[in-house]
Amino acid sequence: MSDDRDPTTIDVSVLVPAKDEAENLPLFVQLCDAAFRGRPERYEVIVIDDGSTDATAGVLAELRSRYPFLRSVRHRSQRGIADALRSGYLAARADVLVFYPADLQFKPEDIPRLVAPILAGDSDMVTGFKQGDYEKAFVSKVYNGLSRLLFDIPVRDLNNVKAYRREVMDDQPVRPDWHRYMIVLAAARGYTVTEIPVPLYPRHAGKSKFGLSRIPVGVLDMLAVWFELRFGQKPLLAFGMLGAGLFALGTLAGLFALGVLFVKGEGVRAVWTIIQTCLLLGSVFFATGLLGEQIAVMRAEQRELRRRFDERRDDRDG
Repeated sequence: MSDDRDPTTIDVSVLVPAKDEAENLPLFVQLCDAAFRGRPERYEVIVIDDGSTDATAGVLAELRSRYPFLRSVRHRSQRGIADALRSGYLAARADVLVFYPADLQFKPEDIPRLVAPILAGDSDMVTGFKQGDYEKAFVSKVYNGLSRLLFDIPVRDLNNVKAYRREVMDDQPVRPDWHRYMIVLAAARGYTVTEIPVPLYPRHAGKSKFGLSRIPVGVLDMLAVWFELRFGQKPLLAFGMLGAGLFALGTLAGLFALGVLFVKGEGVRAVWTIIQTCLLLGSVFFATGLLGEQIAVMRAEQRELRRRFDERRDDRDG
């Protein structure tokens, strides 16, 4: 049967953030070529050079001359994986995107399995579950356990290779390091998520860019995402309730102090300190909630303007 599709049509864009991966990229691209050759869907690979200081730029230039499916984007300085994925998404031509590292801990031969449920229309997002020895397994288990506890997401591994529809990325907030919570944010917006096992291999070359210093940052990001999902649309619900609770505590303390003053004829300095503290903090929290509400209104208006812009762009393209 003849293939009547436009030969320039791309079905899957593989986004590959790379920081100092000159030793890994030749084999990675070679394995991509072997994995994609003969497939019914068409692939492109976009390597995002995230401010590499080694020979990554020269290696990519040489590889592009040999592999037509390879494209590259360069950051002049390191901006992180979230920004790299954003740059790759803006350069991508396909409606299905894949996040895949260049260190060869995951082999390109598994990419077709990762995108298959999306291309079949069975899922909006597919994430991999690591199969194999992992040097940071304990940290990963703690991170995934806390994430499941906070977000109630029925997947075992949030921070792994993943494939997703382009509109999933359209809805992602542009925040540093929030790529780790792409599944959480997508599920909260109603996108369906599937998990498949993906083998994990030792690094081919180089060393991991992840250090222990990233753990506190990850925990704070986790709390920020939780707050965004719980109270991002109505911040006054959080700060207003906290402020009202402090006001109530201050009121009760005041009534207690008045009772003691009436019965014993003497005041309790500690109680008056509690009253002042509760009233002051209650006022601060309530004012913060009101300010948050104004920011939430502006964000809602921004999302609506973006939605209208996207609709007009789609109508024009159609």
